[in-house]
Amino acid sequence: MHKFDYSFLENGLLPARLVGIIGNIYALSVLSRDRQQKFADVYTELKAVAQVQSVKYSNEIEGIVTTDERIREIVNGNTAPYNHNEEEIAGYRDALAEIHENYDYISFSEENIKRLHSVMLNIAGYEYAGQYKQEDNDIIEKDSKTGMRRVRFHPTSAVDTPDEMKQLVLAYVDARDDSNINQLLLIPCVVLDFLCIHPFRDGNGRLSRLLSLLLLYRNDFDIGKYISFEEQINKRKGNYYDALLRSSIGWHETKSDYAPFIMEFLITLYSCYKELDKRFAVIGTKRVTKQARIEATVFNSLTPISKKDIIKILPDVSPTTVENVLGQMVRCGSVQKIGIGRNTKYLKVDS
Repeated sequence: MHKFDYSFLENGLLPARLVGIIGNIYALSVLSRDRQQKFADVYTELKAVAQVQSVKYSNEIEGIVTTDERIREIVNGNTAPYNHNEEEIAGYRDALAEIHENYDYISFSEENIKRLHSVMLNIAGYEYAGQYKQEDNDIIEKDSKTGMRRVRFHPTSAVDTPDEMKQLVLAYVDARDDSNINQLLLIPCVVLDFLCIHPFRDGNGRLSRLLSLLLLYRNDFDIGKYISFEEQINKRKGNYYDALLRSSIGWHETKSDYAPFIMEFLITLYSCYKELDKRFAVIGTKRVTKQARIEATVFNSLTPISKKDIIKILPDVSPTTVENVLGQMVRCGSVQKIGIGRNTKYLKVDS
C-alpha cells in the first residue's frame, strides 16, 4: 500500500529551473490580480471564452467530442444534449461551474470529491456516479503503430480504494497546514496520487483536472477561470502523459519520483499565465480596448503575424473586429500586408 506523506516537500532544496518557474508564476499571479481590478470587463469576456474551452478540451482529451458550435450552445445553456457524448460534456460543464462559483466552500474531502464526480456524470445517467469503483481498473494504452494493447499502470485495487482515498485526504490536509510546504508543489503531488489511486470506474482524468482547478483556486491561483488549464494540458498531452508515467513508476512501493509530474504541472500553469499576459500586450494605457490589444499584438510580434494567429491570441475578440482593425492599420500605414488570401500576414512598419 502506498504511504501518503508529503513531508519531503519541506526540504526546500529545489532545482533552479523549478525555483525559476515558481517565481514567475507568483509574479504573473500578482500582476493578474492587479489587472482584474482595472479591466473587469476584459476578464468577464475571457472567463466566458475559457469556460467553453475548458469543457471542450477536458472532454476531448478523453475522446469525448462534438462540434465547437454545439459545445458553445451546451455551455451557455442554449440547448439540451443530443447524444451521450453531449451528456458527458454537459456534466463537465455543471461540475466546472460549481467549482468556479463555489470553490471557497468546497473543501478537499471524500464527500466533495464524490459529489463532484456525481455532478459530472449525472446527466449521462451512470448508476455508479459518485461511488468508488467496485472492480479493479487497469489503465490500458494502445500502440498507435502496432495496435497492440498493454497495461500502462495498475491503480489501487477496488478493495483498498476507500482506505487510500481517506489517507490521501488526511495527508493533504496535514501538508496544507504546514507553512513550510509550498502549495504549488503540494497540489501536483496530490493530483498524481489521485490519478494513481484511480478511485472511480470512469471519469478519473476529467475529475483530476477539476480537482486541480479546485485546489489552485483555493490557494489564490485562479488563472483557470480566464485561460483554460485543460486546453494547455491538451496542447502538451504527450508531455503530460509521459510525466505521469515517469512519476507513477514505483508508486505502490512509495518509491516514485514526483518531480517529473510537478514540473509538467507547473509548466502548464505557467503557460496559462503567459497566455493571459499576451491578452494584455498594451502597456501604459488607461483603457485596454480591443482595438488597442489587436494593435499591440501586431506591433509586439517580431515576425509577420496572420489574422488567424491574432484570433488565437485574443479569443475573446471577434474575427470581424480583428479584420476591421487590421484594415485600419494597413490604411494608415502602421503595418504592411505580406502575401495574399489565406497566406496574408501583417508586419509593423518601422518609423
